Amino acid sequence: MADSRPNVLFVLTDQERYDCSAPDGPPVETETMDRLSREGMHFSQAFTPISICTSARASLMTGRFPHDHGMLNNSHEADAIRPNLPAEMETFSEALVESGYECSYTGKWHVGRDQTPEDFGFSYLGGSDVHHDDIDDAFREHREERGVPPGEVDLEEELYTGSDPRDASEGTLVAAKTPVDVEETRAHFLAERTIEAIEEHAEGGRSGASADTEGGNSDAPFFHRADFYGPHHPYVVPEPYASMYDPEAIEPPASYAETFEGKPRVHENYLHYRGADGFDWEHWAEATAKYWGFVTLIDDQLERILEALEGYGLAEETAVVHAADHGDFVGGHRQFNKGPLMYDDTYRIPLQVRWPGVVEPGTVCEVPVHLHDLAATFLEMGDVAVPESFDSRSLVPLLESGGDPDVVPGWPDSTFAQYHGDEFGLYTQRMVRTRQFKYVYNGPDIDELYDLEGDPAELQNLIDHPEYDEVRRKMRERLIEWMKKTDDTNQGWVPDVLRNAS
Repeated sequence: MADSRPNVLFVLTDQERYDCSAPDGPPVETETMDRLSREGMHFSQAFTPISICTSARASLMTGRFPHDHGMLNNSHEADAIRPNLPAEMETFSEALVESGYECSYTGKWHVGRDQTPEDFGFSYLGGSDVHHDDIDDAFREHREERGVPPGEVDLEEELYTGSDPRDASEGTLVAAKTPVDVEETRAHFLAERTIEAIEEHAEGGRSGASADTEGGNSDAPFFHRADFYGPHHPYVVPEPYASMYDPEAIEPPASYAETFEGKPRVHENYLHYRGADGFDWEHWAEATAKYWGFVTLIDDQLERILEALEGYGLAEETAVVHAADHGDFVGGHRQFNKGPLMYDDTYRIPLQVRWPGVVEPGTVCEVPVHLHDLAATFLEMGDVAVPESFDSRSLVPLLESGGDPDVVPGWPDSTFAQYHGDEFGLYTQRMVRTRQFKYVYNGPDIDELYDLEGDPAELQNLIDHPEYDEVRRKMRERLIEWMKKTDDTNQGWVPDVLRNAS
């Protein structure tokens, strides 16, 4: 009997802001992401549980909040609190493989220092970079064959952090134009490998952990995950993307008016730590133009992948999901990269799902959801029981109902997020966010409260404003509820601190 479960194509981008593909966002060309929204469902209130790569990706794999899976900072750093996922921890991919799915993977991993996707049931097809994973040589070989080995090209229009953004001798590369062809970018390479995976499945299945014959199980559905290395910095793009957006036409975001008044001290400290204090708007406009170009480059590669699904006759039986691990400041609040600042710039993420025959085209879901809800979602799509260890809730009822929250009794009307520190040092944070308000608990400093309707740029911290006393109290109670519900390791003392502070 043929397996009627859907194939799943999951495309995860790295540090992609929500607003880039939002209907009311800046003028970034994202025709393919927009197409997914037109042909499927756009989630307007999707959030990452944590804005740091390893931790967010580990949550996605395990369906757990970071305090539960324990990978609290980046696994490649020397100070990683937990460099690898415990072998006994359940993951959605292993459950899918056990149920008969053929799982394959291209691109960025960054979930374990000594582990690879193959340790969790995937057949890994290449595309890693040296900094984060270095788990194969496929892309480097591809570039060498084309005569342009990585690292051996002269970049142009470079921007660096530090006191002089044009000085390559100090700081971190933020943005640049590369002279290579589009076909020589990692984004194009990852799309090519993904297309090859689609082709192999269409022609009879690929060999892998779930295959029951030497050539693969042609009746088995596939789950392919394509993890793009972008638009994470450095925003290095070739033409035509490098000059696609005119920096002089880009206006500063409202949050660029940040003064740091009334904010935790770490916010301004981070500006200096990241070296972004040497940037004025002219530099950020140039960086933003390259960032937008990077997003459009990836969007065009996604178009190639969707065309392959259609060309091989698999589009109608394949659910396509696009999300990001977290966002990026790109000058918002005058900041670079990410860090102990729980603004929507880095915590709100894009999420679109096209599932023919299930999701009504053009629907918008305004229910608050988490990135790691996808772990439970993928399992329900595959008719696999969700482990009790998962904190995530399947989005399938929302997808089937057009985003109606009433179909899932007790669905939360808020999201919960956290941060534990990175190379800047440990820094405890917890956040609860509703449509109107955001409350941030900062262990070592002043807390934050924002009225998102009146101040969407999150410029005014209302934590001590007398007219928001009741809001502050209720948001703290919401946070306590989330900590208890998720068995947060800090619930032993933080709730008492919050109640006494109310």
